[in-house]
Amino acid sequence: MKKILLLSALLSCNVLAAEPSAPPAQAPAKPPIAVVNGVAVPAVYANFVRQGRLSRGANPEALTEESIRDALITVELLSQEAAQKGLDKNALVMAALEYQRKDILAQAAIDQYLGRNPIGEEVVKAEYDKAKAQAGGDEYRVRHILVGSEKEAKDLITRLTTGKKSKFEDEAKKLSKDASAGNGGDLGWVLPANLVPEFASAMTKLKKGETSRAPVKTQFGWHVIRLDDMRTLDFPTFDKLKGQIVRQMQQQQLRRFVQELRATAKVE
Repeated sequence: MKKILLLSALLSCNVLAAEPSAPPAQAPAKPPIAVVNGVAVPAVYANFVRQGRLSRGANPEALTEESIRDALITVELLSQEAAQKGLDKNALVMAALEYQRKDILAQAAIDQYLGRNPIGEEVVKAEYDKAKAQAGGDEYRVRHILVGSEKEAKDLITRLTTGKKSKFEDEAKKLSKDASAGNGGDLGWVLPANLVPEFASAMTKLKKGETSRAPVKTQFGWHVIRLDDMRTLDFPTFDKLKGQIVRQMQQQQLRRFVQELRATAKVE
């Protein structure tokens, strides 16, 4: 039922610095991290192992030079064993290796594109200001019951507001078609901008503790709404959200980049 706001759709993306216009001076080649059966294991491989372990939240002991070197020796031994048995000629293994090569190249293209197209501070700040304005000044603790017809909703409102009033939470658990039914219809603290307009409009007109007197129609069905509480929104500062906004905008850049590539590609 909720719409996705810009700030709630944030995706992670690893970004490298932009490539320099001229290649840097070559640093002296490091000696191999190990030599296994006469095969040198390049020192740069240690970076790949370390980055992979960091991304998986490895313990500090798994990041020591000794641990990483030991892992690389094991991989080299196993890869040599596989080659001796002809596994490097296996069709499935060869396909997997080729796919990994393409995947790494694709990530390199992404990193280069993002590095060459940085997002300016003023653009990020403008997006933050826009999101803050859309969020509004208040957030609401709300429950709702979603049913399939207007008559069901009207009958429900009658039971909730007249005579021996039924309990909203119990009715939600029995009747609601929304995923929040198990929580008694509780949607938690929400922002109007995160909701479909019809629902948001009805919700913001309610007083604390009040149940809607008329069914609310949306694309999802008919809603009966109760406002449990409201409070002033403590919107995060720009510094706290800056990184998230940059990542979201980078994802938008990448989608446009890929769309441009697709537009000029011949795909059969």
